[in-house]
Amino acid sequence: MRLSGKVTIITGAASGIGRATALRFGKEGARVVVCDLNRAGIDQVVSEIVGQGGEAVGHVVNVTDMAEINAMVAAVKAQWGRVDVLVNNAGIVADAQLTKMTEEQFDRVIDINLKGVFNCAKAVVDIMVAQGTGVILNASSVVGLYGNFGQSNYAAAKFGVIGFTKTWAKELGRKGIRSNAVCPGFVATPILKDMPEKVIQSMEERVPLKRLAQPEEIAAVYTFLASDDASYINGAVLSVDGGLVI
Repeated sequence: MRLSGKVTIITGAASGIGRATALRFGKEGARVVVCDLNRAGIDQVVSEIVGQGGEAVGHVVNVTDMAEINAMVAAVKAQWGRVDVLVNNAGIVADAQLTKMTEEQFDRVIDINLKGVFNCAKAVVDIMVAQGTGVILNASSVVGLYGNFGQSNYAAAKFGVIGFTKTWAKELGRKGIRSNAVCPGFVATPILKDMPEKVIQSMEERVPLKRLAQPEEIAAVYTFLASDDASYINGAVLSVDGGLVI
């Protein structure tokens, strides 16, 4: 198993890409810390990981609340003695064109998608430095590379996440900590459930592979980057988009 014994914190892990990543990490032998705001979803993911023979615990965590994050990290450290991997996956959308976007919409997306990434990394970095090893994986997006209509807030946050990733790669690489970002394209997650079928079909048509990604396909990339197979990959920004941006 590629992640045997690695203590891994995953935010936004109750659904979508986070859920798929938590389940995959559990299968690969990681000790998974399932973090989200949805207690029922957390419990379901933990139950599935344990049911497949893995180890997992769940924590209700708001990534904008430093006290909650620190309490979760302290509990993980007390239980398992270390933190090997952080997957900063939690995120939201609140789309609107610039002319219509409210300050509340902008601030909420920045707080969760950008500052939340900073908060969680800040909470684990001293542990990783003391260990002399660690991996920080950040969820960016193809929107963070190329922008997108109606997503000033989301694009700004995902561009910022790439900035974090490259900066931390430079700062922390010498301390044995790798930092990388994943930029998914269109992924078949619950966030699409309210979209009209025509819109989803148009998304599929824009991708050379002519389909959306499955969450498990993004989880597989996180698994590789968290593993020792990726031991010399640091500061990378990896598009997983089926060729969307070609």
